[in-house]
Amino acid sequence: MPTGQIRKALSGFYYVYDQGTVIQTRARGVFRKRGQSPLVGDMVTYTVEGENDGVVTEIEERKNELVRPPISNVDQALLVFSAIEPDFNEHLLDRFLTVIEGYGIEPVVIVTKMDLLSDEQRLKVEHQASYYEQIGYPLIYTYKGDPLLAESIAKLLPNRLSVLAGQSGVGKSTLLNTLLPELKLKTGEISMALGRGKHTTRHVELIEVAGGLLADTPGFSNFELDHLEKEELGECFPEMRKLTCKFRGCLHLKEPGCTVKDAVDVGEIAEHRYDNYLQFLHEIMDRKPRY
Repeated sequence: MPTGQIRKALSGFYYVYDQGTVIQTRARGVFRKRGQSPLVGDMVTYTVEGENDGVVTEIEERKNELVRPPISNVDQALLVFSAIEPDFNEHLLDRFLTVIEGYGIEPVVIVTKMDLLSDEQRLKVEHQASYYEQIGYPLIYTYKGDPLLAESIAKLLPNRLSVLAGQSGVGKSTLLNTLLPELKLKTGEISMALGRGKHTTRHVELIEVAGGLLADTPGFSNFELDHLEKEELGECFPEMRKLTCKFRGCLHLKEPGCTVKDAVDVGEIAEHRYDNYLQFLHEIMDRKPRY
């Protein structure tokens, strides 16, 4: 039977891309009985019924699965954070990075609105953001109307399925409009009272751009740590991941001889990163058990 990738889901139909052809399909009823639902990004087996109608019969194993947006097999997340309005938020960025790493997705940090900063503010933001580049994350500074933005991001997209994520009002829709001008997404004004923007999400569809696939929605919004166990958390921090502690399964909490705590003490690991790690760890440890 033929196989392809679901590129769009809309009103109960799944649009499967197979070697240049798009087939409109529905899912077999057996998926509902299994509590399973096809997602955009899935590689599937399907049968053809009629000229351009088919049925999804099998879903291949996923490497990851997101809830909002409902999408699977994501390779890369473009994390969009503004330098100002709202202010650059290290705590929120650390949460986003931790969640993304927990799904096995590679993050890219994009800092927008750099043109709105004073010289002093710019130095502060660049100092804050530079740490993330030091620990291995690609970092892009940009602003509205940046003529180099599309080219900078296009280099990151080939052969990858990418999604956008970030606070509301940081410029995700503006960035999508730059990469995919035909979408003409509403950019949404900032609500100064709330310090965030209005949601402008749509259904999920994968669009071919720069040799890769980009989800045409800025709606990634689930940043809970439910998919992580306490023993896995340290692996989501690259500067901790490269260190080996004396005790196997060290939580970098109160264990003697912990190399992570030593690295914090000598400044190799930023104190705010370790503080956020501890907060996330306690959040996971305080989570009600699953039944």
